[in-house]
Amino acid sequence: MNSSNFITDNFILQSEVAETLYHKYAKDLPIIDYHNHLSAKQIAEDKPIKNITDAWLEGDHYKWRAMRANGIDESFITGSATSKKEKFLKWAETVPFTIRNPLFHWTHLELKRYFNIDDILQPSTAESIYNRANAILENKTPAQLLEDLKVEVVCTTDDPIDDLKYHIQIAEKNFFTKVFPTFRPDALLSIEKQNFASYINKLSSCVAFSIDNSNDLLKAIEARIAFFDSLGCKLSDYGLEKVFASDFTDAQVDAIFKKRMAGNEISQEEAQVYASCILVKLCEMYHAKGWTQQFHIGALRNNNSRLLNEIGLDAGVDSIGEFPAALAMSNLFNRLNLSNKLAKTITYNLNPSQNEIFATMMGNFQNSDMPGKMQWGSGWWFLDQKDGMEKQLNCLSNMGLLSRFVGMLTDSRSFLSFPRHEYFRRILCNLLAEDVKQGLIPNDTVFLGKMVQDICYNNAVNYFKFN
Repeated sequence: MNSSNFITDNFILQSEVAETLYHKYAKDLPIIDYHNHLSAKQIAEDKPIKNITDAWLEGDHYKWRAMRANGIDESFITGSATSKKEKFLKWAETVPFTIRNPLFHWTHLELKRYFNIDDILQPSTAESIYNRANAILENKTPAQLLEDLKVEVVCTTDDPIDDLKYHIQIAEKNFFTKVFPTFRPDALLSIEKQNFASYINKLSSCVAFSIDNSNDLLKAIEARIAFFDSLGCKLSDYGLEKVFASDFTDAQVDAIFKKRMAGNEISQEEAQVYASCILVKLCEMYHAKGWTQQFHIGALRNNNSRLLNEIGLDAGVDSIGEFPAALAMSNLFNRLNLSNKLAKTITYNLNPSQNEIFATMMGNFQNSDMPGKMQWGSGWWFLDQKDGMEKQLNCLSNMGLLSRFVGMLTDSRSFLSFPRHEYFRRILCNLLAEDVKQGLIPNDTVFLGKMVQDICYNNAVNYFKFN
């Protein structure tokens, strides 16, 4: 395959207006990546990653799925017996077959931005690219890779019982990028899970008091939220099939909690009642702290039990689910709104058939607290590609205010994923320029340029208010 300068300066930009909007207004903005799964440990240790296989393929379920679809043996994907180079060569073998998959664009944007490599990754170029990339990674720490792309803020995803020692270490260093934790309490809601009681015991150790009832649990959660807040945390996050919104009483929830902690099984209805209560209490605590709460909704996880058993969680065997969303979201947000305890909220749907449901739901609860308080988030996971982003931007424009959107995030585990912000910015600028071409919006690049800057950077600064 001939490269012919595939990633040009005007990649995706199809008109002069698009070029002006991107190059003059979007290209050089810093990045605020308010949701990702980067390792704070790797950032704090400040050691070069050294090998592109580690940087690209370690934990990247997007690439794993593509390699499996290409018939690559699992030993070259997640196996421990094959070498890093062998895994990279198998990925290079797969890349030409990813044409029209976002991985083809992401791969070559990353090669260009981090390594100044224009070659198309394929078997004939693989060894050269492997050696050239490794020569650069040999001397690049994660913090330097972040700085190279002007990443101003990253928010990692962290369990409530995490001691955040690496965030504390990072805060003491003079890195260009600020790294803040995000409170991810999924385990607190999962009372039906086998390890729930042991998890609560670990939480008890964190707060140094016994958790014997639901009131103790809420005090422990509040203490952990205060700890996260003291380290600059401004966001929470959930990864749920659907929102919990059952009616409950405190007495009911206390009885269910004690029953489970005593080692007894609980019904599905009891689990829903418990989770609904804890979710409401968490949301109220976030509001009190001025945090933003994020809801990632709709993944059907761990479909392939064979790979789940062999590899573990995040094996790349998750897909889009079809769970009802509207009524539960309405009930939860309405309950919180009635007591004036509805925090800034961002929702993300995985099922594209629910785009309009999510976009219109957020509009129900906007108010004068701040512009765009309730956000429908960017295309997530299977939808963070060109088509998915364009559909999200168009739907948001139709149902809300695109101008108030807080923009893109990577949701990634890779330190090489930040050209995804460039990808989004190019798509946004081209979308607006196409409207100009069709006479649908004014040909005012100064006005549109300010809008682009707001969506790509300024709105996030004003919305999250990181220190």
